[in-house]
Amino acid sequence: MDYTQEIITSSLWIARTLALTVIFFSLGIFLLVRLTHWGKQFWMFAGGYLSPKRSIKPLLFFVLIVTLTLFSVRLSLVHSTWYNNMYTALQEFNQTVFWEQMILFCFIAGFSVAAALISYYLNQRFSINWIEWLNTELLEKWMDKRAYYKSQYMGNNLDNPDQRIQQDIQSYVKTTLSLSTGVIDAVTSMISYTILLWGLAGPMTLLGIEIPRAMVYLVFAYVIFTTLIAFWLGKPLIRLNFANEKLNANYRYSLIRVKEYAESIAFYAGEKVEKNRLYKQFRAVIDNMWDIVFRALKFSGFNLVVSQISVVFPLLIQVGRYFEKQIKLGDLMQTLQVFGKLHSNLSFFRNTYDSFAEYKATLDRLTGFHYSVEAAQKQSKTDITDHPTDVIFQHLSVKSPMGKILIKDLNLTLTQGHSLLIQGQSGVGKTTLLRTIAGLWSYAEGKIFCPQHNTLFLSQRPYLPQGNLLTALYYPDTTENVDLAKITRVLEQVQLAHLQDRLEQEQDWSRILSLGEQQRLAFARLLLHKPKVAFLDEASASLDEGMEYAMYRLIREELPNTTIISVGHRSTLVPLHQQQLELHTDGSWVFNPH
Repeated sequence: MDYTQEIITSSLWIARTLALTVIFFSLGIFLLVRLTHWGKQFWMFAGGYLSPKRSIKPLLFFVLIVTLTLFSVRLSLVHSTWYNNMYTALQEFNQTVFWEQMILFCFIAGFSVAAALISYYLNQRFSINWIEWLNTELLEKWMDKRAYYKSQYMGNNLDNPDQRIQQDIQSYVKTTLSLSTGVIDAVTSMISYTILLWGLAGPMTLLGIEIPRAMVYLVFAYVIFTTLIAFWLGKPLIRLNFANEKLNANYRYSLIRVKEYAESIAFYAGEKVEKNRLYKQFRAVIDNMWDIVFRALKFSGFNLVVSQISVVFPLLIQVGRYFEKQIKLGDLMQTLQVFGKLHSNLSFFRNTYDSFAEYKATLDRLTGFHYSVEAAQKQSKTDITDHPTDVIFQHLSVKSPMGKILIKDLNLTLTQGHSLLIQGQSGVGKTTLLRTIAGLWSYAEGKIFCPQHNTLFLSQRPYLPQGNLLTALYYPDTTENVDLAKITRVLEQVQLAHLQDRLEQEQDWSRILSLGEQQRLAFARLLLHKPKVAFLDEASASLDEGMEYAMYRLIREELPNTTIISVGHRSTLVPLHQQQLELHTDGSWVFNPH
């Protein structure tokens, strides 16, 4: 072998093949995106990252990965020639050529190892960068316009968004890269090894007809036939893999709910009900797993049979020519090796159908996430406008997601510093009205004028973020400018002075503090923020009437310019507010100024 000439030939081969690969691969992607549903799904999450308008780096990285893939293909072709020469040397007892081939093998092995390691690094870097970008994109969309909240009330309720963001993104990126490089490797190898096998194959007589290069035709016919059968056997795996992810996520979510509501379940002694629900969900997981196992047995079993037959198939065809001394041992062994490689590359699409089934299920979940978030971000018919001081409702109508009118044609003006109590039976839309004012409810129409940049919402169960008590007190602001003297005074005012020494402790405060203490902590948050408008949704429901009176009296004294809008059932709340809005089940309302 002329090593210098081989280096030049291989370099030119890689350059030509790379150019052709770029052209045909780009054309293939274009056709898939235009003509197939899953191609459109793929491009939905790849187009932005691979766009040269954003950055040329991802495309250059991918071209480099493809170049290394083609380098490995070329190296395997050189190895095939080495196979022939080495076995021919053994047959002819040529010791000199044999040892030359051993030295050459060291170079081939060295280059193979180096290419594999570099390719691994480039693949991982490309994947990690893509995962970072896609995670940012989906997370921003999910958090934008409060889609994370609104999507809960969409008709196609978004299940397990945590899994879709954290797990499915990684699966999508890694499988996309694996399938892409696998297709390039398989197609280029298939063409290259077909050319090699064409030179090695001889004629074959079948039914009295001599077929030249018969082995080439037979391997293509064999693989195409078996691939069609494999696709038919493997098609149900797409549905089963999608169901597997969903059922497991639902089961995991139910386990988390038991942990979150452990105290309530314990007080109710609801272990039996919870166990029945968990076992029912787990049984669905197991049943689906068995469906996958039985389908995989058929699919994998067929592939194994096909692979075993392909081991002896070329030997049976070519051995006659060997015994007739038409070919040497090296030619026979190279034929076996080339046939195996060609069969493997032709079988790529059959063998990866299982992976593609999982990939398609991942695409469906990510696409479902995308569409759900998009629907949640659509602007409602409610015109919410900033106002420096007042809260004004003009012809506001609020509906349920099913279209039922909850509040009809509400017209009301609440000036700065005044307080309003919203009351009515459960389900008439009291909390929904607060959601509408906050821009969280899409099923409403009319006009709302309200301060938009300095408001605070207190719920019945206050949200305490991860971290220390300072973080909880200043939420949603940061703790950069902390006034400890002010915090100490506020904690004393809400009768939480016993927490003053624990402000910087990192604890799960939502479990340590009682619900009453959490609600008083929320009132402390209100005093620190001093908003223009405060929305209190059953914010004192866990306080006794004396403590409730003290908290409302406190915020009226400390925040005289803050507009208070409360939702509550207690009659004791009526004298604590200047005005009252009574909502009725038929959508009508009554405004009572005191």
